[in-house]
Amino acid sequence: MNTNNTLYIVVPCYKEQEVLPETSRRLREKLKALQAQGKISDRSRVMFVNDGSSDDTWPIISRLHEEDPDVFSGVNLSRNRGHQNALLAGLLTAVNYADMIISMDADLQDDVNAVDEMVDRYHEGYEVVYGVRSKRDTDTFFKRFTAEGFYKVMKALGVDIVFNHADYRLMSKRAVEGLAQFSEVNLFLRGIVPQIGYKWTTVTYERAERFAGESKYPLKKMLAFAADGITSFSVKPIRLVFTTGVIVFVVSLFMLLYALISKLMGHTSAGWTSLMGSIWLIGGIQLLGLGVVGEYIGKIYNETKRRPRFIIESVLNKA
Repeated sequence: MNTNNTLYIVVPCYKEQEVLPETSRRLREKLKALQAQGKISDRSRVMFVNDGSSDDTWPIISRLHEEDPDVFSGVNLSRNRGHQNALLAGLLTAVNYADMIISMDADLQDDVNAVDEMVDRYHEGYEVVYGVRSKRDTDTFFKRFTAEGFYKVMKALGVDIVFNHADYRLMSKRAVEGLAQFSEVNLFLRGIVPQIGYKWTTVTYERAERFAGESKYPLKKMLAFAADGITSFSVKPIRLVFTTGVIVFVVSLFMLLYALISKLMGHTSAGWTSLMGSIWLIGGIQLLGLGVVGEYIGKIYNETKRRPRFIIESVLNKA
């Protein structure tokens, strides 16, 4: 067996006590199968990252490591830092032990069997392998429409992003070391990883329903995540505000000219509807513009503080 092919599967967990027993069972079987085929070394592990869960997620991870340290390891963050930070913490910890790292969610919506093809692509020389959904039949119409619309908007704004890819991917050790050089606090890994470069490809899979528990991404969080992605990788929204301002200014010049001509011609009776409509329209555009600018200023504020993206309380891993 080639001992240089160590695989770590990094799984961020936040209040996943209901699904962890089944997730750990399936991932153990997958590791054992890949080891039996000689595709990965016997030092490969599943690394669960506890993102400050208040339930029994960390005790379960600790018990899994205690019972089978040759398969399971764990990282415990000092507090809840969010999915992207927890994922990054796992990646930057696993890179010290692994030659290739696969990241996936704990809810078993990502098809575990796609791991085989990802590893095969790695052996073919690819350093980043993206897991891409082949279809969205399990999504509601609203979820499918908004999700696909998000990717299209990101592309239109000039963001380099893989369509229908979330955070299910394989990265080589060198790719993760490249990721470590990106120091921004506002994390949007789907946009950052393509910036690394290196040889990449995709594998397709069908995303299943959540195995158990509740989604950790309700609509409010999804919208916030989308806003973070857009404002972290494109300045086009703020340019759109500037363009809108120029258009409104030009229109106002024509309206001023119209008002002067009307006065000279003696037609000075102004309509209440048009007046109120103009006030509300311009006021709305101004507030929208301030909101967009404020979003960028807020990100600058967070970046300048340079606070740590995560703090690791403890690590369970057999050397």
